[in-house]
Amino acid sequence: MISKKLYLVCNAHLDPVWLWEWEEGAAETLSTFRTAVQLCEEFENFVFCHNEALLYKWVELYDPELFVKIQKLVQQKRWHIMGGWYVQPDCNIPSGESFVRQILCGKNYFAKNFGSDPETAINFDPFGHTRGLVQILKKSGYTSYIFCRPDPKELELPADDFVWIGYDGSKILAHRARDHYNSQRGKAAKKTKAWLAENKERSTGLLLWGIGNHGGGASREDLKDLRKLMDETKNRDILHATPEMYFNELKPNQDHYPQWEKDLNPWAVGCYTSMAQVKQKHRLLENTYFKTEKMATHAALEGLMTYPQKELQAALEDLLFCQFHDILPGSSIGEVEEDVLQKIGHGLEILSQIKARAFFQLLGGQAQAKKGEFPVFVYNPFPFSVTVTMVCEFQPPEPNTDPDIFWMPEMEDESGKKIPLQLEQESSNISVDQRKRIVFRADLKPSQMNRYACRLNANDSSSVLEVGADSTFNFKTEFLEVSINPETGFLDKYAVNGENYLKSGSLRLLVCKDNPDPWGMLVRSFRVVEGVFTLLSGERSARFSGVLAKELAPVRIVEDGPVRTVVEAVFQYGFSYACLTYVLPKKGTELEVQIRVLWNEKDRMLKLSVPSVFTKGACRGQVAYGVEEFERIGEELLAQKWVAALSKDGSRALTVMNSGTYGFDFSEGELRLSLLRSPAYAGHPVGSKPIVPQNRFRPRIDIGERTSSFWINGGNADDLLSAVDRNALVKNEIPMVLCCCPSGKGQGHVPGVILDDEVVQMTTFKMAENENRLVLRLFEPTGQKRSTRVEIPSLNLLFAVSLEKFEIKTFSIDLQTKEIIETDLLERSLNEKG
Repeated sequence: MISKKLYLVCNAHLDPVWLWEWEEGAAETLSTFRTAVQLCEEFENFVFCHNEALLYKWVELYDPELFVKIQKLVQQKRWHIMGGWYVQPDCNIPSGESFVRQILCGKNYFAKNFGSDPETAINFDPFGHTRGLVQILKKSGYTSYIFCRPDPKELELPADDFVWIGYDGSKILAHRARDHYNSQRGKAAKKTKAWLAENKERSTGLLLWGIGNHGGGASREDLKDLRKLMDETKNRDILHATPEMYFNELKPNQDHYPQWEKDLNPWAVGCYTSMAQVKQKHRLLENTYFKTEKMATHAALEGLMTYPQKELQAALEDLLFCQFHDILPGSSIGEVEEDVLQKIGHGLEILSQIKARAFFQLLGGQAQAKKGEFPVFVYNPFPFSVTVTMVCEFQPPEPNTDPDIFWMPEMEDESGKKIPLQLEQESSNISVDQRKRIVFRADLKPSQMNRYACRLNANDSSSVLEVGADSTFNFKTEFLEVSINPETGFLDKYAVNGENYLKSGSLRLLVCKDNPDPWGMLVRSFRVVEGVFTLLSGERSARFSGVLAKELAPVRIVEDGPVRTVVEAVFQYGFSYACLTYVLPKKGTELEVQIRVLWNEKDRMLKLSVPSVFTKGACRGQVAYGVEEFERIGEELLAQKWVAALSKDGSRALTVMNSGTYGFDFSEGELRLSLLRSPAYAGHPVGSKPIVPQNRFRPRIDIGERTSSFWINGGNADDLLSAVDRNALVKNEIPMVLCCCPSGKGQGHVPGVILDDEVVQMTTFKMAENENRLVLRLFEPTGQKRSTRVEIPSLNLLFAVSLEKFEIKTFSIDLQTKEIIETDLLERSLNEKG
């Protein structure tokens, strides 16, 4: 009996989009799947393996007869549902909860239509893999994982078969397919022979094959050649197989495999930033989806609306599609970028309708507006109280055309307490007293509607002070001191409680050398600075700002009041311009920085320099359901909603939160946040040839006007790092605010859900996929054991939850019996799972 085995896994790597648009991807899916069906029927023992629910949905929609044939082949075990995700997404940029939904959406589809529940997850083509995946995979029913990138040149692993360990200690068997996922037509046997020659002593092996990048899979020629090779090979069984068959061979000895307790990066580090507009819009859709889901769940629990399961599913599938590994990383053609922005807009429009429906229903029980009152409502979607600066515009009954009168707003909360408020320039540009844009610091109660009363008082227009440009740029409050250099426009001082956190000359806009390759295949960093944006002259400042005056100070205070001071500075580099806005709080220590860039530099990268004083310090940042301690100093790295620099002794920290920026590097205490890259669309390096044609104009990615926002805070490390996950979430899932007049009808409502601790995150609050149950997911984000109490007032429930470091826990609650059970991430009872 032959003991050695080689498992051949045939697949057809088929990008739904990349160098082509989705319609061509759908057409190739139909062609590839038709061929695969024919070959499964023709060649005995051949098994075709394929993943990605999106492609099967296309077949179901456009060729129902083919879909039925595939269903039959799956039942006969001739066609294997591999992986089980919605698509193969980028495996670094999506949030942890997005990965959960990729799996939940995909596995539900395959279970419903094929009765399949894959145990091996696969992401053959993505450009790196976050360590947070391990716990997600384990709690989604997976026992193993296959990937190809990074290859051995980029990342040295202890072996190609190893045990991958997650942030929480979860373990899963992993395999790196170093020969990658595809084979050229007619060369599958050659690839197999090469493996056999290089692995003579290996007892068990896995080899991926199949024509791909644009579909293809198996060919009749390859199957004949492989059948001949199988017959001729006497010292090893070569089998058409599934990934699970290979890992079943490994499982009995998995305790003896080497362990890996890091992420699987890097490869294609340019993809952390390329196509920044898509990344930012994706983050917006991601944030809006999870916020809207919470609002709709609260309204449904209160019996105010039917839970919009189908509508939410449609928006979710828009989100999941946009996470595909040639979309979100920015490696596709320009036509795909346009299609994706359209799809993101589609998802946002669906969510805006749901969000408005929930918001107006949750106004039930609110009293009608009193005479002269402009009610302002803020819905807090979080299960904890937050203090946040809110911005709201509203329309008085008539424009004020009296030049001697100016209507000045004032505000109070529900208890009658006066709320500090300031009036700022509204979005419109109408030079009469008409729209009102108010900024106020709101203390929001958890998971409920919060009401504020705004009134307008007639003031003498001469008492309304214009903000002057002759003010100094040194700002000091009880805890914060900031100095902006009027000669450079950059930050010279940021001190909290008397201690400096940033070096002089901070927040410079650095232009770094780059090339037309959007992947960044051949580099690991972007550290070579070509130049720095410099402050405009008064004359250029006026022209860039669009004012009539011949000159305008390039650094100026544009807003000032009891809530905040706003300073803007304008710059130029080459053919590009930038407006950098500093938002300085009158209370607290958090500095907001807004950047608007008119970018027109080809084959360059734009970075924001944030040089902390911690020159010998460390760096960490948020990743999917985890926190990474970054070790690759000076190389391009990736974090999600926040990154932090820590002092050498770990006692102090500088945190930087963002609204949609992922790439950065860190060296000698300096964070360089990657704002934009302008490579060519799908500019793939090929040897020494120029990446783009040299005889014509070729467009570049992200040329045009782009914006970014950051929030910088310094202080005690323990305090900041325990709060930053929640604070970053609040900055991204912004509470909904609206000035409107309620009907006065209906009953008051209780909060949706409340957590009694200050750290634990609630990442999901939704209705179950298939049952009349509520689903609640919690996450411990700091690496320390914690506990919290969960209160759901509408169900009269209060229960305690304990969490280990970085642990995800999911609970399902029967809305009738109020039974609480713990589930896996697929919402299946842990008891049922065994």
